[in-house]
Amino acid sequence: MAGDDEVSVLNLLSAPVFGPSGVTPYVELDRAQWASLARSTPLPLTARELERVSGLGDPIDLAEVDTIYRPLSRLLNLYVGGTGALHRVTSTFLGERASRTPFVIGVAGSVAVGKSTTARVLREMLARWPDTPRVELVTTDGFLYPNAVLQERNLMSRKGFPESYDRRALMRFVAEVKSGAEEVRAPKYDHLTYDILTDDEVVVHRPDVLIIEGLNVLQPARVDDEGRSALAVSDFFDFSIYVDAETADIKRWYVDRFLSLRQTAFSDPDSFFVRFAELTDARAVELAGEFWDNINAPNLIENILPTRGRANLVLTKGPDHAVTKVRLRKL
Repeated sequence: MAGDDEVSVLNLLSAPVFGPSGVTPYVELDRAQWASLARSTPLPLTARELERVSGLGDPIDLAEVDTIYRPLSRLLNLYVGGTGALHRVTSTFLGERASRTPFVIGVAGSVAVGKSTTARVLREMLARWPDTPRVELVTTDGFLYPNAVLQERNLMSRKGFPESYDRRALMRFVAEVKSGAEEVRAPKYDHLTYDILTDDEVVVHRPDVLIIEGLNVLQPARVDDEGRSALAVSDFFDFSIYVDAETADIKRWYVDRFLSLRQTAFSDPDSFFVRFAELTDARAVELAGEFWDNINAPNLIENILPTRGRANLVLTKGPDHAVTKVRLRKL
């Protein structure tokens, strides 16, 4: 028999939804409506654990986790179970051995919107469900081309744009994980030196759930010069999340984070950005604004924001970082 949480979600996904311009593929809920969907699900995180996974410049507290991420964790748990059941019956139909493959979740959104915190909180919460104890998180930063390659291709000023990533390597990685490979390796990125680490890597050992977080993970497949379409990374996702906010708010968060980093990571002698550590407040704000306007805003408008409609779920944040509404794509 289905539990109260499962019944609530099933009723939500089966009801007709109409938007201001007609039928919409999403159902939209405010904070209170969303929070009510997981009344019987316990909150597994403590304040100390939350402090460990929250990101710089992205304040989050247990109330936010309880209201937003507890229902989301339960929803994803239901999706994992449903996908596993579908895999088993399909394998039976095909006469194959039913070998469980990882459930892959994509988390997308702008620089400074808080997608990294979302991914880390979900990793901690999903790992506490008894049927998904092994949850891995990989960021696409590791698949950026090394700085030497970006400089050679004159792409340093477009770091984070789709062309600055080794998309073939990322595709191979996700495909191998999704195929059920016992061990898959990925490059590791160092935010201090702003470059790929040559002597370290991420090793993924056949997880129950893999979360892939990055700016462009929901990009559609590219069409080559002959008009042929290849696979996209998102084709391997079982569920995808887009973290959204007003552009003006994201810019403000980006500038605030830049100012915080100037007092912390930027002051490290090994930091790529050490030259910014001694800036005055006024110059730091000005420079951060230039970085946003010339690099991050164009990337958001041209490449990231257009992928929002491809997500299964959209978390929309207000000016204080708190999620104000949730849009869930109907089945």
